[in-house]
Amino acid sequence: MQEDIKMEKMTTYTPEFLGIPTGVWPTLGGAGNSGEGVVIGMIDTGINPNHPSFASQSSGVGSHLNRRKFRGICTTGDGFPQTACNGKIAGAHHYARGAIAAGDFNATRDYASPFDADGHGSHTASTAAGNHQIPVMVNGFNYGYASGMAPGAGIAVYKALYTFGGYMADVVAAVDQAVEDGVDILSLSIGPSDVPPGPSTFLNPLEIELLFATNAGVVVVQAVGNGGPVSSTILSFSPWITSVAASITDRKYNNTIILGNGQSFSGTSIAPPTTGEVQFPIAAAADVCSRNSSYEMVENCHHKEPFIQSLVRGKLIICTYSYDFELDPATIAMVAETIQSVGAAGFIMTMDPQTGGEEIDGTILTLRIPGIILNNLDTTTNLWEYYNSHTIRNRNREAVAFTATARILDGRRAVYTGQGPIVASYSSRGPDVNNALFQTADVLKPNVMAPGSSIWAAWSPNSEGDHHIKGENFALASGTSMSTPHISGIAALIKQKHPDWSPAAITSAMMTTANVTDHLGAPILAQQFYQLAPATPFDYGSGAINPARALDPGLVFDIKFEHYIQFLCAVPGVDDDSVRRAVGIECPTEKTWCSDLNTASITVSNLVGSRKVTRRVTNVCSEKETYQVTLKEPMGVAVTVSPKVFNISPNASRHLRILLEAKEARNVYTFGELVLEGSKNHVVRVPLAVFVSSAIGY
Repeated sequence: MQEDIKMEKMTTYTPEFLGIPTGVWPTLGGAGNSGEGVVIGMIDTGINPNHPSFASQSSGVGSHLNRRKFRGICTTGDGFPQTACNGKIAGAHHYARGAIAAGDFNATRDYASPFDADGHGSHTASTAAGNHQIPVMVNGFNYGYASGMAPGAGIAVYKALYTFGGYMADVVAAVDQAVEDGVDILSLSIGPSDVPPGPSTFLNPLEIELLFATNAGVVVVQAVGNGGPVSSTILSFSPWITSVAASITDRKYNNTIILGNGQSFSGTSIAPPTTGEVQFPIAAAADVCSRNSSYEMVENCHHKEPFIQSLVRGKLIICTYSYDFELDPATIAMVAETIQSVGAAGFIMTMDPQTGGEEIDGTILTLRIPGIILNNLDTTTNLWEYYNSHTIRNRNREAVAFTATARILDGRRAVYTGQGPIVASYSSRGPDVNNALFQTADVLKPNVMAPGSSIWAAWSPNSEGDHHIKGENFALASGTSMSTPHISGIAALIKQKHPDWSPAAITSAMMTTANVTDHLGAPILAQQFYQLAPATPFDYGSGAINPARALDPGLVFDIKFEHYIQFLCAVPGVDDDSVRRAVGIECPTEKTWCSDLNTASITVSNLVGSRKVTRRVTNVCSEKETYQVTLKEPMGVAVTVSPKVFNISPNASRHLRILLEAKEARNVYTFGELVLEGSKNHVVRVPLAVFVSSAIGY
């Protein structure tokens, strides 16, 4: 009996950012037909069946019975009638045995049905396969129109998570049912809360369940985790899983405050403007609160009790962002609630010089009242100088006249910088690990990167997950939870175009065609602690997803089930009995390296002297093509490849033999790439990640 493991959830413009409306949907019969015949299984917090993103469509998406092999059923329950499975929602189940056994499940709050009482599941489902061109209305404002990556795909719902997270036993049961139902893609915006115990991360019950899903032809897509930018924070481990990193896009929600003296400062907030072009008086929170209140209770504007109604009404209140915001569940939303309840005109959030951070949490909240967050210490200082010089005080230092004024502009209209993608700071980083001792693995994780920051998508109006957006149909969320369904939806588009491709081939297509440069042509950068640095494969895997190229990759690296078994048998510290108990299959007598698995990347975590690695490529193009191999060697490693030039016919395969020779032990991973350039304009990129433990002596 294995102890149940706690699982965690990982939270409009992105189709355009990824080039899908012009480069992909037209080739698949238009947006409404893109994904037609494919079913994406979402293992999450359920779905809001009343949302327009999941309404049955009269054309395109209506012919759902193209889904040849899907045989799931609709489990009804509280908030989820039989009519909820309308064709767009192809099937639905819910799982809570593990949560009930742990005492976490509350039927009144959590709904014993596939209904989404959280919002997370509706968000991820609509990102993957939500209907095309659904108006995003929040607080009465239209933020644009939302579309999933594969608007024509069906959604099968497997609710195994709740506001409190979930348990591996329920997630494994959900995976089992999804495979039985015949889903094509399995999307998991979830992962374990920590590296599981046992001989290997690859042998934990969920990883093995997902291996059998892969063997059944299901493409498994999982969030890589939100533990970045710290290294080795990966929580999606196995080579049969497509593990997704998160990026920020070039869309920004900036705002401006204009002071009475004509000065203007930039900040952030998705908030309405103050009325007209009227200047409103400014008051510091401490100057409009009762004198006997504590500094901490007043400055952060989290409590309405200290405010003096007659002084605060109609003013813009200066609040201060402090350590409380990071250590407690204090949020910008609480500030907005307080300011609204006391009758103020809005708020200005300034930074405490002692905090010194670069970014204030909560800046992607959509606010109902005017407000601006000044993320910059210089701006904060300038605002306070203006305020203090325009505030008249008596001998007791009490403010008696407020002559500083300002107005806040509309922060709800996005601007686009043209830059990006950039690896998001929270996105978990490699290297992957073999076990809870954090011994690194010969597996590249993440695999690929997609947008994950400030993603607009469907929500559940009676969400118990975040009461600050309760009642809304859409929410703006960030996390590898949000990047994952982008890849699930794009995998569905590839599956539609190439229905006979294996899961490994689809993953390979996404990896080898990914971009390592941003939209301006510069190398992709990664957010680190308070700085940007050049990104590596441990930040973004093979790079940022390029959907149009992934539909036509030229070559793929395919993998069969028995090769995954060989991989497991080669994992250091794993004996044959452990593999047999996990998968019911004996290890082959021939021993290999983990790095021999035919992935679209090469990772060697312990290079001693030299190692020979073989890769097998298959031509999925309809024409014969000539490929030329070019190399960028990792520092301290000499790499030779044979052959350097080869011809390959349609459906044929060729072996590439790669020799890695250690030249210098640098005590860090170094990175390179193998690039196969085809005569028909296909470019196949294979990242190299090598840790030299011992160099060849001369």
